[in-house]
Amino acid sequence: MPKLNGSPPLSRPLESAPADGPEDSPAFTPALGRLGSTAAYDAVIALFTRERRWRAALVALAAPSPGDVLVDLGCGTGTLAVQLKQTCPAAEVLGVDPDPAMLAIARRKSAREGVDVTWHEAMGDRLPAVVGAGRATTVVSSLVFHHCTTPVKRALFAAAFAALRPGGTLVVADYGLQRTRLMRGLFLVIQAVDGRATTVPNGRGVLPGLMRDAGFVDVAERDVVPTATGSVSLYVACRPEGPPVAEASVPGSGDSRDAL
Repeated sequence: MPKLNGSPPLSRPLESAPADGPEDSPAFTPALGRLGSTAAYDAVIALFTRERRWRAALVALAAPSPGDVLVDLGCGTGTLAVQLKQTCPAAEVLGVDPDPAMLAIARRKSAREGVDVTWHEAMGDRLPAVVGAGRATTVVSSLVFHHCTTPVKRALFAAAFAALRPGGTLVVADYGLQRTRLMRGLFLVIQAVDGRATTVPNGRGVLPGLMRDAGFVDVAERDVVPTATGSVSLYVACRPEGPPVAEASVPGSGDSRDAL
C-alpha cells in the first residue's frame, strides 16, 4: 500500500518475528508505520485500491451461508469480516490479525454495526492453532500476500489449507498478474513502497501456483479490478475432499490474544 516520504508500508505481512530480533520489536509492520494513526487506514485503502469494488466481489465469491465458519486472514480493521457477517448473520465469522491497534478499530467497528465477530490477535501462520485445524468452511484474505516474502506466502497458504475443512474454499483479493503496460506502470508505486522482493512475484502472477503447491485444487482467477496502484485479482481455490483432519483444540468464544 502507498506510503509517504520513505515511511514503512501501510500494511503488514503476517509472519513470525525473527528469533534473534529485539524483544520489543514488532513481529509485523504496523498498518501505517510512521505515517500516522491506524485510524487513517480505511480511508487510504479506499482512496488507492477501489476497495468497495473488489471487496463486494470477494464477499460474493465467499458466498457465506448459515452455519458456515468464515475466517478472515489478516483482517486488519475488520471491514471485510463485518461485511461477511452482515451478509449472513447466521454464519460464524472470525478475524485474525497480529496488530492490536488494527483489532481495536475492528472491535469498535463490529460493535457499532451490531454484529458478532470473534477477533483473534495472532500471526497468520498460526491460523490452524487459533481457529482449529479443519474447522473453517471458507478462508478469505485481502491485500496481505503482496507484503510477504515468497516463503511467508507459502506458509500462509499452508496455514489456510490446514484451517479449512475438506471441500472448503479459499478466496483471496490481492495484487496479481499485471497484464497491461498501464497496470504495470501503476504497480511500480507498490513495488517502490513495499519492496520489490515481496511485490514483484505478485505482479508476475505467482499466487495461483503457490496455492497449488499448498495443495489447493480448482484454482482460478475469477475477477480483475484495475486500480490506481495496479490491478487487484480475485482468486478462488478449494481444499480437496478427503478424510477430515484431526481437529485442533479451538479457543473459547469471544476474543483471544494468541500473538507470538
